[in-house]
Amino acid sequence: MDSPLPPAAIKRLGQNFLVDPNIVRKIVALAELTPTDTVLEIGPGRGILTEALCRATGRVTAIEVDPRLHAYLTERQPQLSNLALVLGDATTYPIDHLPIGTIVVANLPYYLSTPLLFRLLDQRNRFPRMVLMLQNEVADRLVAKPGSSDYSVLSVMAQCATDIAKAFKVSHQCFRPRPDVGSAVVLLRRKKQRELGPEEESRFATLVKAAFAHRRKTLVNSLKDQGYEQKPVAAALESLNLSPSIRAELLSVEQFIELTRRIYGTGFSGLP
Repeated sequence: MDSPLPPAAIKRLGQNFLVDPNIVRKIVALAELTPTDTVLEIGPGRGILTEALCRATGRVTAIEVDPRLHAYLTERQPQLSNLALVLGDATTYPIDHLPIGTIVVANLPYYLSTPLLFRLLDQRNRFPRMVLMLQNEVADRLVAKPGSSDYSVLSVMAQCATDIAKAFKVSHQCFRPRPDVGSAVVLLRRKKQRELGPEEESRFATLVKAAFAHRRKTLVNSLKDQGYEQKPVAAALESLNLSPSIRAELLSVEQFIELTRRIYGTGFSGLP
């Protein structure tokens, strides 16, 4: 019996299928998988990475939103006895049901990469490391340093939670159809110790988002526009020897952490 033809890519779903086995090998090697690991893959597509993951580890959960691709992979599933194939949306799938210690290895759908990253970071207690293929510009934002144009909410939140390395770039030639944007693979390792407690973490996230909400404004004015009282903000900046005219993109992750603690330690009346 002939194998079914793989479904064509759908542009609105951002489908660019990886076809280079050498890149697959590099991704799997970077993940440092063992036969007892559990892996989460988001967007398995036509399954080139999925098959390699199933060979390398004990259990793979692959979430595919496209019913055509899900059906195509289901046809091949009998050969992959350790694969749990899910038809669903990774932005709503209950990833909190996955075992603690699950490793994420995925070629993320580029149009959803940022919301998926935030979702995975929120559940990082579950994921000791993540190997992700992303748009090159998103990879640059993840590793960006203060003062650069790529430095953003994502940079601060990801670097607070994980140690990040941009492992290697991936050529357009490695996909079918070829994407319009460059790609890169990043490795995120969860930090062994959390910098912030649960309540602090919520305040930190709110503050960072508010700080970057108006990039052209000073930090004080951006926070004011998002409902923060100016007095505790100004006092916190002064205690850290930071200029009242400083902008959000110049603060390091550590300075954002300290700023959060000092704002809320000066009688701030609550979240805006």
